[in-house]
Amino acid sequence: MTNNYSKETVLLNVETEPYIELDNQGQKKILYLSHELNYLGRDPSWANMLTPSEWNIVSRKQAIIEKEGNNFRIYDGDRHEQKPSGNGIFLHQSRINLTQGHLLKNGEQLHIGLDPRQQIILTYYNPKQGEMSIPKVRRLVLKGLQKWPVELGRSPNSTSAIELDAPTVSRLHATINPDGKGGYILQDRSSNGTFVSAKRLTKPYHLNKGDTIQIGPYVLMFTGEALELTNANNQIRLDAHKLTFQVQDKKGETFTILNDVYLVLEPGQLVAFVGGSGAGKSTLMKALLGIAPISSGNVYLNGDNLRKNWAVYRSQVGYVPQDDIIHGALTVEEVLRCACQLRLPPDTNISEVISSTLEQIKLSHVRNTLVSKLSGGQRKRVSIGVELLADPKLFFLDEPTSGLDPGLDKEMMQLLREQADRGRTIALVTHATDNISICDRIAFMGLGGNLCYYGPPKEALAFFQRNGGNFEDEHFGDFADIYIELNKGKNKLAIAERVHYWSQKYINSPEYRSYVQNSLSPGKENQQAAKFNSSQIGISLFAQLSLLCRRYWKLVSRDRTSLILTLLAGPITIALTGLPLRNEQPLSVADPPSITQASLALRLLFIFSSIAIWIGLANAIREIVQEAAIYFRERLLNLRLIPYLSSKLMIRGGLALVQTLLISAVVLLIFQDPQSKLIPWSLGFAITTFLTLLASTSLSLMLSAFVKTENEGNGILPLVMIPQIIFSGVLFTLEGWSSKLSWLMLSRWSIGAYGALTDVNAMAPQPNPILSAEVLNDIFQPSSVYEPTWSNLMLNWGILIVHTLIYSTIALIVLRRKDIF
Repeated sequence: MTNNYSKETVLLNVETEPYIELDNQGQKKILYLSHELNYLGRDPSWANMLTPSEWNIVSRKQAIIEKEGNNFRIYDGDRHEQKPSGNGIFLHQSRINLTQGHLLKNGEQLHIGLDPRQQIILTYYNPKQGEMSIPKVRRLVLKGLQKWPVELGRSPNSTSAIELDAPTVSRLHATINPDGKGGYILQDRSSNGTFVSAKRLTKPYHLNKGDTIQIGPYVLMFTGEALELTNANNQIRLDAHKLTFQVQDKKGETFTILNDVYLVLEPGQLVAFVGGSGAGKSTLMKALLGIAPISSGNVYLNGDNLRKNWAVYRSQVGYVPQDDIIHGALTVEEVLRCACQLRLPPDTNISEVISSTLEQIKLSHVRNTLVSKLSGGQRKRVSIGVELLADPKLFFLDEPTSGLDPGLDKEMMQLLREQADRGRTIALVTHATDNISICDRIAFMGLGGNLCYYGPPKEALAFFQRNGGNFEDEHFGDFADIYIELNKGKNKLAIAERVHYWSQKYINSPEYRSYVQNSLSPGKENQQAAKFNSSQIGISLFAQLSLLCRRYWKLVSRDRTSLILTLLAGPITIALTGLPLRNEQPLSVADPPSITQASLALRLLFIFSSIAIWIGLANAIREIVQEAAIYFRERLLNLRLIPYLSSKLMIRGGLALVQTLLISAVVLLIFQDPQSKLIPWSLGFAITTFLTLLASTSLSLMLSAFVKTENEGNGILPLVMIPQIIFSGVLFTLEGWSSKLSWLMLSRWSIGAYGALTDVNAMAPQPNPILSAEVLNDIFQPSSVYEPTWSNLMLNWGILIVHTLIYSTIALIVLRRKDIF
């Protein structure tokens, strides 16, 4: 296997003067650095290093390269006029600014522009330093290649290969073969997808010149004859352009949540968003992440529109919400292992990835400890660890230090600092200001989503002190004072006026020009949205179903008290019902007939049905809503709806089967079997009970998908159960609309099946001279609902199954409607 990432040692003539080489998609131009001040651009009246006029990616005033000792420092744009270039100059996705610039190193490569299809590579050579190691473009020439196919992946086996080492890349991710006509065919062979021009491949694709191929964090470009690795994406920059979000209340009044926010997050930066309630900091973070709606504006990652390219960047963006995204009943290793299996290719060395992640978050010593036994800070670290598994380059955290004591707060911030030092771009929302000096940038947000400051922490105090003006406090002692300053006022109007003052001061400040305006980069225009479809990403449907079933069973089985109560609630309730009926045989035809026999039997069947419905409802009412944060995060990646809901139904269905067996055993033990005309009573009773439990469980899952909190779910149970009782047809005679409404009730069909099996109609006594038909009808009225025929029994069972399918389908629809992409 060849390594296409090698470096080439080049010997240069030490007598040659320093120069730069511009590579514009194969067109090269050498420009010598002959002056103290070298002006690079297309403007002949300004530049002494003139580029061809047709190279439109180069601005008229692109850069100034100033001699500094034996080297040169490059500044973006015209620093004398304080005007940046149009497309910028980038080093590892960080934009070179026009104030501090960047001291060039021999052999260093920079890029003009962010779009691989248009960018120009700028390489600096300074022969006065003698022998040097120059990194060449990672390139594999396809024309004339003898060994096929070309393999792209984490550990390709072919001698014609490009190695792409990242957790989200499969060992063999994609292949390229000649088409026999001078062209080349790209085929995806991965679980996480191969994207061409932001579209996932679903079938073999004929490569066209200029195509960009995205594999995990890597971007390759097809030049027609070769593959060039244009961006290893070890770093991600984020540019936010004029983010605005407005909502209307019920009265039609408009409220601004975000107000024309511009921001730049560059690789390796740790950025904190600070502000009071209503400042829009969490909304801003979610807008930057692409998961919150905005009225206008755009967010760009390395020049790509994030919302349009979420399918491409989903594995490179980490997100830890304020709520835990981990299950408390699993051990730390089980949490990480399950996340690995869900997110990473099947051929990943999971144990190695887990060990590496635990070392990063410093939790190797609690590897086998239940998450529920960890401290708050440790749980938050595990949530961070889940995201680190895929080695994301952009990381968002919502209140990661919330609820932590000062010591743990500091440890958490130090952990995030370490991750930023690894090249990750990290943004967090926080109320705590004690340790934000460790950040590279802080954003102070004011009421209404106004940006009041963005820049280095050490310059924040100076900015507010310098612009104190006629405000009451002339000096600010620490960051908490700034926080207080932005929230002063007798009412919201007064606070809004103060915030407006500071936001305008900042927009007109040198800090804004330096850290926002001159650092901001344009995004690629007219990009088509790449459709995000989780069903095409990650492990197969059946593999995901198996994984989710195993995880859910662990969660259910480890809550032993709840599991035991769930299994025994039905049998115990049935046993209690048998106490007042210990001298009765309500399910058998009395000899001689009793006028109360049918009514008593029906009431007992009603109890059987009600118990099954209530247990099914109580079983699953919390199962979706209680893990909403986990579901939302996994859904953003590759969680599929059908395996997710099916895992709930299958495990709960298995428990329903056990419950059915236990309930049936108690019923058979306490009550005498009726003589069923259709099938053995015990079998028919078990089938009816199971179908009732399954249907009510699916109803409960549907409700759990609807509600927003666990308390809402618990509160809605009586509202669902009471109609089941009223419209069961046992307590009241149902006619007209009430009869039709009963068709929507599980109790109607459950009792109908029980009644048909028991032949409750046969228990009704015949009219006699003493008791008229009218009197007997008041006690019990035979009904076609309980008709002991196969057609009626199948109808009742069939409707219970239909209810199960309908509720499950509605649950899927509700969950699907919550999707962002």
